[in-house]
Amino acid sequence: MLRRLYDWTLARAGGPQAEKWLIGISFADSSFFPIPPDVMQIPMSIARPEKSFRYAAVSTVASVAGALLGYLIGALLFQAIGVPLLQFYGYEEKFATFAASIKQHGFLWMLAFAFLPIPYKVATIAAGSVGLGIPVLLAASVLGRGGRFFLVALILRRYGVAAQAIIDKYFHQLALVAIVLFVGGFVVVKYAF
Repeated sequence: MLRRLYDWTLARAGGPQAEKWLIGISFADSSFFPIPPDVMQIPMSIARPEKSFRYAAVSTVASVAGALLGYLIGALLFQAIGVPLLQFYGYEEKFATFAASIKQHGFLWMLAFAFLPIPYKVATIAAGSVGLGIPVLLAASVLGRGGRFFLVALILRRYGVAAQAIIDKYFHQLALVAIVLFVGGFVVVKYAF
């Protein structure tokens, strides 16, 4: 199934709708959607390495905008939307401790969540619920998300053809690693915070 999704994404990566999908996924990932933008950015950058920096910029801008939506969910709609989202993902039990830590060390937490493969939406909602300053959220989001997406772009721009050959050869092993990282991010959030 993952192989078909990869092939489908790669086939559409050069298509006219690819950037719209990238924008939508990048935006939604920072506020409510469980799939990270890497699932679009990586195949798109492999298919068109010369556009990898553009894709990173698009992902960064859309992701930062999505972080603002997550912040607003936390600030204005925490009881109505934030709590059900946290319950859906199983984060409600440790959210209070995590939110207090966000308030105390906001920039560092936001930067870590923005860069690492852990659910960023949890941090953006927490930031809004505790009233973390929007400039702090924006700075950490731009640095963390931008750093992550541009690092991917740099690697794929330089090694795009070789990266595709490696992915094609070791797809199942790499898919397993990606799943472990993705699930591991949720586990880290659930048990560490």
